[in-house]
Amino acid sequence: MAACELYAQYARVWLPDARDVWKSAELTKDYRPGDLKLSVQLEDGTEVEHKIDPRTNNLPPLRNPNILVGENDLTALSYLHEPAVLHNLKVRFIDSKLIYTYCGIVLVAINPYESLPIYEADIINAYSGQNMGDMDPHIFAVAEEAYKQMARDERNQSIIVSGESGAGKTVSAKYAMRYFATVSCSSSEASVEERVLASNPIMEALGNAKTTRNDNSSRFGKYIEIGFDQKHCIIGANMRTYLLEKSRVVFQADEERNYHIFYQLCASSHLPEFKAFKLGCADDFHYTNQGQSPVIAGVDDAKDMCNTRRAFSMLGIGESDQMAIYQIIAAILHLSNVEVKDQSAERSSISPENAHLVVFCELMGVPCEEMAHWLCHRKLKTTTETFVKPVSKINAVNGRDALAKHIYARVFSWIVCSVNNALKSAAKQSSFIGVLDIYGFETFDVNSFEQFCINYANEKLQQQFNLHVFKLEQEEYLREEISWTLIDFADNQPCIDLIEAKLGVLDLLDEECKMPKGSDDTWAQKLYNTLLKQNAHFDKPRMSNRAFIVHHFADKVEYQCDGFLEKNKDTVNEEQINVLKKSKVDWLLKLFEDDEKATSSRNTRASVTGRAGQSQRDNKKTVGLQFRQSLHLLMDTLNATTPHYVRCIKPNDNKSPFIMDPVRAVQQLRACGILETIRISAAGFPSRWTYQEFFSRYRVLMKQKDVFHDGKQTCKNLLEKLVKNQHLYQFGKNKIFFRAGLVAYLEKLRSDKLRMACVRIQKTIRCWLARKKYLRMRECAITIQRHVRGHQARCYVMFLQRTRAAVIIQRNLRMWVTRTRYQQLRSAAIAIQCFLRAYMARKQYYKLVFERKAVVIQKWIKGWQARAHYKRTMAAIVLLQSCVRRMKAKKELKNLKVEARSVERIKKLNVGMENKIMQLQHKINEQHKDNRELSERLNFMEKSQTTEREKQNREIENLRRSEQEAKTKAAALPSLLEQLSFLQHELENTRKEKEDLEEHTKVYKEQTQQVVDDLNMKNSLLNSEKDELNKQILEQAVQLQGTELTNVEDAKQMEKDLTEERYRYQALLSEHLHLEERHRDAEEEMNLCNVRNTLSVWFNHMVVFISCILVSLKRLSWPMLAVFSQDETQATVDLPVLLKLQRKVKELEQDKQSLWQQLENREEAQQEKAKWQELDSENKKLKQNLNELRKSLTNESSEFAPPTAGSLPYNILLEQLSSSNDELEMRKEEVLLLRSHMVRQEALKHKVRKSTNIHTLNEDGELWLAYEGLKETNRILECQMQEQKRATDEENRKLLDEVNKFKAEKEQQQKLLTQSLLLPEDARIEASLKHEMTRLTSENLVSLLWSGSVVELMVQQEQQEETIRKLKKQLKVHIKKLEDLEGDPGRAVNITRKEKEYRGMLEYREGDETRLVKKLVTDLKPRGVAVSFIPGLPAYIIFMCVRYADNVNDDQRVSTLLNSTISGIKGVIKKRGIDFEVVSFWLANTCRLMHCLKQYSGDEAFTTHNTAKQNEHCLANFELSEYQKVFGDLAIQIYRQLIKCMEDLLQPLIVASMLEHETIQGVLGSKPTGLRKRSTSSPEQAVTVEVLLQRLGAFHTTMSQHGLDLDLIKQLFKQLFYVICAVTLNHLLLRKDMCSWSKGLQIRYNVWHLEEWLVERELSDCGAKETLEPLIQAAQLLQIKKKTEADAQIICTMCTALTTAQIVKVLTLYTPVIEFEERVSTTFITTIKNLLKDRVESTTLMMDAKKIFSITLPFSPSCVALETIQIPASLNMGFVTRI
Repeated sequence: MAACELYAQYARVWLPDARDVWKSAELTKDYRPGDLKLSVQLEDGTEVEHKIDPRTNNLPPLRNPNILVGENDLTALSYLHEPAVLHNLKVRFIDSKLIYTYCGIVLVAINPYESLPIYEADIINAYSGQNMGDMDPHIFAVAEEAYKQMARDERNQSIIVSGESGAGKTVSAKYAMRYFATVSCSSSEASVEERVLASNPIMEALGNAKTTRNDNSSRFGKYIEIGFDQKHCIIGANMRTYLLEKSRVVFQADEERNYHIFYQLCASSHLPEFKAFKLGCADDFHYTNQGQSPVIAGVDDAKDMCNTRRAFSMLGIGESDQMAIYQIIAAILHLSNVEVKDQSAERSSISPENAHLVVFCELMGVPCEEMAHWLCHRKLKTTTETFVKPVSKINAVNGRDALAKHIYARVFSWIVCSVNNALKSAAKQSSFIGVLDIYGFETFDVNSFEQFCINYANEKLQQQFNLHVFKLEQEEYLREEISWTLIDFADNQPCIDLIEAKLGVLDLLDEECKMPKGSDDTWAQKLYNTLLKQNAHFDKPRMSNRAFIVHHFADKVEYQCDGFLEKNKDTVNEEQINVLKKSKVDWLLKLFEDDEKATSSRNTRASVTGRAGQSQRDNKKTVGLQFRQSLHLLMDTLNATTPHYVRCIKPNDNKSPFIMDPVRAVQQLRACGILETIRISAAGFPSRWTYQEFFSRYRVLMKQKDVFHDGKQTCKNLLEKLVKNQHLYQFGKNKIFFRAGLVAYLEKLRSDKLRMACVRIQKTIRCWLARKKYLRMRECAITIQRHVRGHQARCYVMFLQRTRAAVIIQRNLRMWVTRTRYQQLRSAAIAIQCFLRAYMARKQYYKLVFERKAVVIQKWIKGWQARAHYKRTMAAIVLLQSCVRRMKAKKELKNLKVEARSVERIKKLNVGMENKIMQLQHKINEQHKDNRELSERLNFMEKSQTTEREKQNREIENLRRSEQEAKTKAAALPSLLEQLSFLQHELENTRKEKEDLEEHTKVYKEQTQQVVDDLNMKNSLLNSEKDELNKQILEQAVQLQGTELTNVEDAKQMEKDLTEERYRYQALLSEHLHLEERHRDAEEEMNLCNVRNTLSVWFNHMVVFISCILVSLKRLSWPMLAVFSQDETQATVDLPVLLKLQRKVKELEQDKQSLWQQLENREEAQQEKAKWQELDSENKKLKQNLNELRKSLTNESSEFAPPTAGSLPYNILLEQLSSSNDELEMRKEEVLLLRSHMVRQEALKHKVRKSTNIHTLNEDGELWLAYEGLKETNRILECQMQEQKRATDEENRKLLDEVNKFKAEKEQQQKLLTQSLLLPEDARIEASLKHEMTRLTSENLVSLLWSGSVVELMVQQEQQEETIRKLKKQLKVHIKKLEDLEGDPGRAVNITRKEKEYRGMLEYREGDETRLVKKLVTDLKPRGVAVSFIPGLPAYIIFMCVRYADNVNDDQRVSTLLNSTISGIKGVIKKRGIDFEVVSFWLANTCRLMHCLKQYSGDEAFTTHNTAKQNEHCLANFELSEYQKVFGDLAIQIYRQLIKCMEDLLQPLIVASMLEHETIQGVLGSKPTGLRKRSTSSPEQAVTVEVLLQRLGAFHTTMSQHGLDLDLIKQLFKQLFYVICAVTLNHLLLRKDMCSWSKGLQIRYNVWHLEEWLVERELSDCGAKETLEPLIQAAQLLQIKKKTEADAQIICTMCTALTTAQIVKVLTLYTPVIEFEERVSTTFITTIKNLLKDRVESTTLMMDAKKIFSITLPFSPSCVALETIQIPASLNMGFVTRI
């Protein structure tokens, strides 16, 4: 490819920049060979010209396409150079908030300076078992790769973590160790991890300090070896440290601190245990106040001191040792304040009374005068004599500081040894993984001996890194069999030789240290003379003679020679050490034991040679030599392992989160070797694609005719066609290798092709749109024309219509004018005729008036005559009316009297009625229990009363007919006119009587009105009371509704709490069973080890010990001994005693209940008898009165003959009859009204209650019945509300009791588990057995108390069924005898064989339980049974055997059989727990056996669906509810094991099918990847969503064949779909390459397949679809528009199942697959965060894939008849017999 092709217009390049290092620009003109300038435009729009050096002709580096920016691996970039690396890291770190990036084999980790939620346990689980390229870059991915290679290759591994201070090396190493401790399957990994992590606070306190770059900088290097056994479980660890910065103990630069332990000790000086140290503030001591920065923001030294002390205790370092350490450190602080006085130029002194010196000597336990003497003097030894020489003040201070450094280094070394002893393991180590946390390349303004050693170590590590990278490249090329040339890389061996070779820097330094008068100046001159002209990596500064420059691989560093010799010697006055060796502090003497041993060995060698002093000087190792040897040992260790590299980068010096300083980042990239790795990769073939990936990506560049069946040949043809230079690529066996920049060129071609395709598509679409627009416009024009022409036509028609209308108007107007003129003439003629005729009429009128006057006179005369006759007639009529009105007044008086008598009676009855109402209410409450019998009796009495009422109605009709006859007779009286004269005669007397009667009537009216007023008042009071009662009833109803709502909410909350408690109980149960299994495994392993490794004597002792345990267990009679020991004899509870006690309690409860029932029946019978006697007496009275009345009416000859018509008795009787009829009609209307009101009240409650007693208020009793119905309705409503309230309260109380019970049980189990874990093995077993016995006993007693009523009902039912069976048998016998008697004795008799009637039981001999379990459980193959026989056959057989044991009343058989079955099932699950068919089969059979125990228990709650035959098969002698619970717990355990088994089978398929496989082929091609390729499979072996569905279908088919309950199947698939969703979403959140629009479409398509599968299997209502909601919303989030604030609102509304962290993570990881897509802006993500900040949700990022929903085991009765089950011969169960 020519430069002119790449540097064309619009190409983007990188230009150097002083502030940003590199900045992006775009070419505005094409580049042509020979041009000396490039015209470019910066991103801010500035146009500049970039000059090209004509000598080198180097063009600026090209920028990668946008699609390659932000890649997980830097080697995936097409253009590999420094600006591309820097920009990619910046985009990932700042925009995507991703701190990890691969660079080939190196993991680049940038310190985010804030806590991120990417290190939780679920993240570790997500990375566990994954290939390194499958997931996003992470420290866990590197750790998993190391762990996997160690397990696979059986080779030791190393993780090398490097970087400068503050880059996060220690944190990365800590997370790597945490990962190893989590994924290793060791039982002790937690303790090892805790101990390893507990060493961190200690090492940080004594080895970390604040520097100008880092508040917690490690001032030493460490290499931690984590040991593993053959099972790859952690067994221990070991730590090696390198080059502790001892000079920091005595000196700190500005804004720096000493080691943290000093400040922690000062901050805790107020504690009582530290009072003796006499410490104070850190500013009071010279060694802690030099940096003038004693406090770190956000750090509490006192709190850190507590953590340090806690860590010491966790590692087993005793309190005495800790106090000794703190004592020596405090002594060092006091030593720093010891003041040295200058006496002369060569002499100094220290006062023995110096306060700090006295405290120092007290704490160290040495004499003060001797220590003061040797601090200012030194001993010189020659061959002949020894003499003491004073030293100057400067030398004395240096000696004091040297002593302090030496003591501190000794303490540090002792603590490291103690930590290693705590982490050491006695088990054999098979392999290890080393984690190296070492300082990175350092360069400061003043660099001394420490920086020189650090950079020397980095030179060695860089050399090893370069060789390893080169080796990997070479192996890759050889594996792919491509031709390659040797890659030239920068070898830093000359620099290493400069440092460590003979006559190198370190060699010359050691030689100068041996010289008597050696100094830093003479050593510098030796360096200049020896190395300046011989080594190109060595140089001398221009302005200094006391410094030298070394050209390291990262940069050149200037080192100051001052202090090199002193730091290299690390000498301390031996006399001072001798004084310390005489200390009274025992712990201090431990620090110098090694010195004494070394001194003794040197003295021994010196005695042989005779040169003691010279020998000591020659044999003492310098610091440089020690460091060089330890570094060589480290390199040997690393070379013997497989290295993994982590390079930590510090983004800025201000410790600001997610802010990158480009200058500092580039410095570190150069220093840590990242750019060198990029250069090596770019020198070869950095881009590598498989043929399938290349074909999928660049298929768009091919034509259909260029595609062959052979994919390799197709790719070769395409490359040869597109790229003419064949040196730019190579074809390997499985991959295509590209030179740097070729992938970018191919991407440009692909982008151009897609752009042209887009243009063509746009052209076609725009043509279609334009044509569509034209056709629409044409159609619109035609429509407009049509409407215009129509409008014109309508206007013309309107013109014609208006013309015609004008003609018509003119015609009519002329007609009207003519007609008006005619009418005027006609009206004038008429007026003339009118006047004439009026004259004639008046004339005629006057004549008629004259004649009328005569007629008037005649009229007045005739009128006078008529009025006279009228007056006479009126007088007679008035007289007659007076008589008639007198009669009516008498009648009215009588009626008023009757009415008065009726009101008084009603008043009396009302007074008595209240008492009766109270009595009736009391009777109703008493008769409520026997309502059914009373209702039947009431119906019978109502029928009899109805007949009586009909008879009375007929008699009343007869009376009415008699009355009618009497009326007719009275109407025919002829004597009315005759008596008129008599009435006129007595008129005067009647008037007097009338006046008297009026007075009496007035008085009577006043009295009556007063009575009526009183009655109205009482009625109003009653109505008010009634209204108040109604209001109270309504208020109570409202309160009841509120109470019901509250109760419903409480019930829902309690149900939720109950579900949570059930889930916790099931989790604790599974954990308990898991611990039991581990305990059994541990016992088995212990027994196996004892058999293999111990002698027979110890074996005999162990046998005796086990036998003792078994004897004690048998005494305890523990029913669940099979849980702890499967091979020993099983002990059982004394079930007969327990069952007999239960039966005895049931019988007593039954007797008590029957006695109470008899007593209540007798009382009710007496009450009913009295009531009916009262009713009979009242009915008899009514009948007697009726008969007398009938006789008086029908017997005319008697003295009670009816009076004649018109007589006074006849009239009185007639009036009474009419008043009775009126009153009857009125009462009937009232009854109808009251009945309608009562019906309405009863309709509201949907329940009709009838009265149980009838009293009469009047003759027919209907009024009292209606009133009583109304009162009873209100009472019933009140009772119903109270009963409902009581039932709700009772239900809530039961739920609360059950919740409290579960909580107490859970707390007790947790307490027991905590206590048992602290006990030894034997005591733990005994304690758990005692606790379980106590629990079972209490539960049995509770069940006895609560099951009393249930048992009584069962006993009654059994008695009734037994009676029915006896009657049926007697009936059969009688029928048979009858047939024998009726039959012919002489006929022939046919003898037929009677069919056997099986009883659904299986007989077996005692002791055959083991054989039975072996045949049905242990040796049974599920596949054959599931296919050939009915589902649940083993469960049915076992239950039929239980029925036989129950039938013979053998409790020992029942318990033995059930315990053996439980033990057998547990054994099968333990041995074959990974076999899905086995676990599913035994889950189905366990549930079926549990259901059988319930179905045939006789409990009414479980027998409602049974047939009569099945009810006959119920257990008769034993109540096995405890075993129902045990089998329920066992089913829960098997259910969890089945979930685990199914998850293990689905786990490899989920990610591959849901995320990686492209079901919709050709949507979008894959992006280029780097060196870390994703693990891919061939198309033939690809895991598709169909494979996943096939596996789910196999699960469903197998479980259905095994007869598993449908509810359990639904719960299982709900759990599986939750796992699918959780695993898929977790991997989506950890894989940047999966967060794209096309992948969202793919995921949605795959989820649709899962939903369709649920519909096909009729599982859509199981809740599995709801568990996929987070995954569906994540897929929608990938596809939805993500630009405006409205889009953000839509996302917040849509993504309700995703947490805020998950939404932000998906948006951050969103990566365009093609260049036409856009990334999500940081502004949009900030908007999302602001909108979701008020959400209350979990802050975790990952879904909990280990979550298991709580299981419910609903009762499922079986329709299989036990008597029809036959045992197949293939089971070989001849020892059992059907009965």
